[in-house]
Amino acid sequence: MLNLTEQLTRSLQQDRSKSGQNSALSGRVSRYDGLLMECDGFPVSVGTVCSVQTADNGHVLGEVIGYSEGRNKLVLYQSGAAVQAGARVSIVDQGTAVDVGDSYLGRVVDALGHPLDDGGPPESQARVPLNGKMLNPLARRMIPGPLDVGVRAVNGLLTIGYGQRIGIIAGSGVGKSVLLGMMARNTVADVVVIGLIGERAREVGEMVRAIMNPETQNKVSIVAVPADRSPLLRIRGARRATALAEYFRDQGKNVLLIMDSLTRVAHAQREIGLALGEAPTSKGYPASVVSMIPTLVERAGMGVGPDSGSITGIYTVLADGDDSNDPVVDSARAILDGHIVLSRSIAQMGIYPAIDIPASISRVMSDIVNLQQQTAAQKFKKLISLYNENRDLMLMGGYVSGQDPDLDLAVTLWPKLVEFIKQSPSERAQLAESSNQVSAIVGR
Repeated sequence: MLNLTEQLTRSLQQDRSKSGQNSALSGRVSRYDGLLMECDGFPVSVGTVCSVQTADNGHVLGEVIGYSEGRNKLVLYQSGAAVQAGARVSIVDQGTAVDVGDSYLGRVVDALGHPLDDGGPPESQARVPLNGKMLNPLARRMIPGPLDVGVRAVNGLLTIGYGQRIGIIAGSGVGKSVLLGMMARNTVADVVVIGLIGERAREVGEMVRAIMNPETQNKVSIVAVPADRSPLLRIRGARRATALAEYFRDQGKNVLLIMDSLTRVAHAQREIGLALGEAPTSKGYPASVVSMIPTLVERAGMGVGPDSGSITGIYTVLADGDDSNDPVVDSARAILDGHIVLSRSIAQMGIYPAIDIPASISRVMSDIVNLQQQTAAQKFKKLISLYNENRDLMLMGGYVSGQDPDLDLAVTLWPKLVEFIKQSPSERAQLAESSNQVSAIVGR
């Protein structure tokens, strides 16, 4: 039985032979420090996948990340490989296009398209650019309306539209993965593409088992690259998941793209940028990280043409140490069409999903819901904010009922407000029902 590297190489070689690529170009290793490798210069583009000979006459895969002074620079997909000076480096695949198709539905693959489940290699129906195509922003369709994601608090208070890009900002251990699982299982989107990038291997397995059930597996495709993989594989995994979503969008389908997490992709780009000698800025992030985030996020959204579908992007952003001013958090907040903040203090109160309603916003909600729901949602947020701001004062006995009618109303309705936000992972909340419940609670 072939090992993983041999299977990956054979698969890529088959792709190369289909496209008629020349495999005669090669070079020899001249420098390797455990991360960055240099070899003789031969015509190659950034992103090309190469095979490198090892000391035991085997081979490992690597990717070209740049070239200078007549030498190509690579990073290997496998760390700790026994590579010696003079080892042969040869092209396996140009790395600019990836296989896509309906056969990827119900499957779990890695960054190179190799199956991680028990099935055989997915059958390719087309090849699309790994880095996407530039779309004219004026040619994109307008957001047609709200998307039901099956989560009551999001549907009623932070309504998401088809083709919207929204971030879930959270620290570790506050229920981020559970919320994503609820959205993936309960959404009415035609296709769900999930990129599990840089997460723990245990969490990847649990997420796959929770989402891939008989009811949903025919519309779900997962690209998983755990945290112990090469930074280049993590970046390629995020791009591959986005390319797969673009394929289904161009087929006229409404796609929900879940990227968990955008922060891990940024960390991978930081490793590569520092290896190339880029100057670090805030928290060690080079400039390439700031430019990569909008490049990846802008590929989601509405399609071009009357027959195209949409990509609704949900990107998780990890606030390290619950720091909401992290450079990645700031960059994501600026480019995304809204954000959902998960609060550790709310989780400690036993409220799940632990959504901080006043701190969260959907920038397109006012364009896709009626005035009644918009007014009711604003009043709901105001009551939540009033109660939280005065909670300590009330507990100390410093507030007397009757001094502030709005605060009195917030205290009276607090149990109903909390009950609305709470939702078990197995429960599904419909969009219209959620909107009606908000209006009923606040009396609008």
